[in-house]
Amino acid sequence: MDETPHARAQLPRWVAPLLGLTAAGLIPWTLYLTFSLPSRHITERYDVAWVGYDCILFCSISWTAFCAVRGLRWLVPAAATTGTLLVADAWFDVITSIGSNDWIEAVLEALLAELPLATICAFVVWDADRFYGGAVARVRAAVRPARADGGDARAARRGARARRSPRA
Repeated sequence: MDETPHARAQLPRWVAPLLGLTAAGLIPWTLYLTFSLPSRHITERYDVAWVGYDCILFCSISWTAFCAVRGLRWLVPAAATTGTLLVADAWFDVITSIGSNDWIEAVLEALLAELPLATICAFVVWDADRFYGGAVARVRAAVRPARADGGDARAARRGARARRSPRA
């Protein structure tokens, strides 16, 4: 099986039809909500919802940064999740602030922070191979102190194992 990041995942046959039916079911549901929900709604625990969302966003951004520094294969799904959360945050911040004094702040935050970060995450997902090869190596070199003997200990261990291997 091909272990490249672009290898096709072997999913159960029922996954694609389930997702397709769910997407199709969202059409009448969205139409129902369009005509049945009030345009204005006051709710309790609004602050808890946003603080909770920002905590999830913090965890996602932190995990993505950790995966980038360590060069983990989880980087692509982490970046995809983070980018999605950032776009959703921008959308709801702007939409829920329309008509209030906070609208300009929400638009500026979306344009100057959330959407640019989401774009970076999208680039990482789109160009993962090059990102793994270049950016991770540069970050690792900047973070990891140089060894006294100038060598890479892991590479030396891999070389020693390869020399001992009967297949090598």
